[in-house]
Amino acid sequence: MTTPFVEANGARIPAIGLGTWDLRERTCVRMVEHALRLGYRLIDTAEMYGNEREVGEGLRGSGIPRDQVFVTTKVSPEHLAPRALEGAAKESLARLKLSEVDLLLIHWPNPSIPLADTIGALCRMKREGCAKHIGVSNFTVDLIAEAVKLATEPLVTDQVEWHPFIDQTKVVEACRRHGLAVTAYSPMARGAVLSDETLRGIGAQHGKTAGQVGLRYLVQCGAVVIPRSSRPEGLAANFAIFDFELTPVEMADIARLAHPRGRLVDWSGAPDWD
Repeated sequence: MTTPFVEANGARIPAIGLGTWDLRERTCVRMVEHALRLGYRLIDTAEMYGNEREVGEGLRGSGIPRDQVFVTTKVSPEHLAPRALEGAAKESLARLKLSEVDLLLIHWPNPSIPLADTIGALCRMKREGCAKHIGVSNFTVDLIAEAVKLATEPLVTDQVEWHPFIDQTKVVEACRRHGLAVTAYSPMARGAVLSDETLRGIGAQHGKTAGQVGLRYLVQCGAVVIPRSSRPEGLAANFAIFDFELTPVEMADIARLAHPRGRLVDWSGAPDWD
């Protein structure tokens, strides 16, 4: 089947992709190959993940033409000074064995490096042909506004933690104001989605699993979702979310699952979340 796209500031991003965080060595290669053969057309990696070589190998091994696959990678927060960012981006391309990525992101903001310097270098990577599109990850409402103001090239997404148990309304609205897509990482809440009774009950009405309902909810909210799986059957299940639709009542029931302690990805270097 043809994967739907989310359009944002000139980019057409597949609505579902394979997140590769914590996929290593041959497992990573196999999952990338298998996902692409199933119909996935977005692969998400990062310098920080330590698996760009394997992602590139899986891409080549899949047999899917390069121009049909949307490849995203991210620059680590310690490499956001201009010269370091340029070097990190080019090293990512070398590991992937690609001449350019489709999307290059700032992985986490770094308050010790002026954002103007970082955004300037990121825009330069786009102009120099290292990336077709650029964006950010883990940016708050204020950081999004500042980044957009500083950027001389369009930013196309903010990649943030988003699943049914976290309320990202403020960030989503900020992205929409500026024409950015929202990419949802950890959309399964590290497996918590699978055991939720509300999601299971809704799934039973559609012949779907709780995980498929959680992903479908995010897609209907307009998100790009990048679930990770280390099993072929998991890849297939995650991809099977475009043949049903949640009702407005079901969407509202899922939205009520969000709670203040829903965030899973947090650390001392994280920004002050909205």
